Amino acid sequence: MLVRDAMSTVVLTIGPAHTLRQAAALMSARRVGAAVVLDPDGTGTGILTERDILNSVGLGQSPDTECAHAHTTTDVVFATPTWTLEEAAQAMAHGGFRHLIVLEHGEPAGIVSVRDIIRCWAPARQRVPAGTRGNTLDTIQIE
Repeated sequence: MLVRDAMSTVVLTIGPAHTLRQAAALMSARRVGAAVVLDPDGTGTGILTERDILNSVGLGQSPDTECAHAHTTTDVVFATPTWTLEEAAQAMAHGGFRHLIVLEHGEPAGIVSVRDIIRCWAPARQRVPAGTRGNTLDTIQIE
């Protein structure tokens, strides 16, 4: 199976001047764990994840004044739609991250996450539909 089969093609893009609160609100509204940060005048394409925001807040920084550019990962590993899921998983495990920006013709075409890969690898009858997780332990009944 290929990255194109697992990736989300809904890509949240933000600018480097967005505050962390703005980024978090956009990510929450779209139910995504990462945003692509486009900075054509600076570092190019980067990624801001929920963990980046959490780390900032945990350090006591204000999400109302901290800007995305200060917390964006710019040393990004990019995937292509034709990578296998094994290649994507290996890159994530090696790099210690959970999201890959998928580039096609030099432009963001999607994002693939560890969760996306797991959904593809899980047998169909065991898959949990996206968005069904709650604050308690999910139970899956397999017949």
